[in-house]
Amino acid sequence: MNKDTIISDAIEYVNKLFQGNSDGHGADHTMRVYHNAKAIIEGYPEADSFVVLLSALLHDADDHKLFNTENNMNARSFMEQNEIPSETIEQICCIINSVSFSQNRGKSPATTEGKIVQDADRLDAIGAIGIARTFAYGGKVGRPLSDSVQHFYDKLLLLKDELNTDAAKEIAQKRHKYMLDFLEEYYLESGGIRACHEGL
Repeated sequence: MNKDTIISDAIEYVNKLFQGNSDGHGADHTMRVYHNAKAIIEGYPEADSFVVLLSALLHDADDHKLFNTENNMNARSFMEQNEIPSETIEQICCIINSVSFSQNRGKSPATTEGKIVQDADRLDAIGAIGIARTFAYGGKVGRPLSDSVQHFYDKLLLLKDELNTDAAKEIAQKRHKYMLDFLEEYYLESGGIRACHEGL
């Protein structure tokens, strides 16, 4: 099993899988999560880098918002075609299933690999890129601006305190502040009432 070749093939696979997607969950998001994971894992030499990176690349391959699949079918299909050992497939699927914020609120993955991938994904939901993705998705589903702004309070501003790794926490500080500054400017420009940011 040539791990480097599988990673390269996985990048090609997700680019095809998400072709035409423009709601903030496409291949560009996946590649940012992949690069976040590469950066975080440098501080965790004990972690299996192949498992982390492949999990990052496949983490949205069966996202319920995009695909009508069950039991990680797209991710499993890719891994089985590349003859990845069954125990590794199960490990990666377990990590993939631990990423979703809505389904894993307040839960930290049991493994270092899972913690890294969860953090890598959540970092892409905050800061400037998180703001852009929020409004891209809101536009696609017809969500009014007020609902997209509410999403900051329902999810984005909570992520900083739910990260697992020191590297991710450090990156999150600046991104979190950027979102608070954006919201302050948004309320100023829109003439709305400034929300209370204490504790966020």
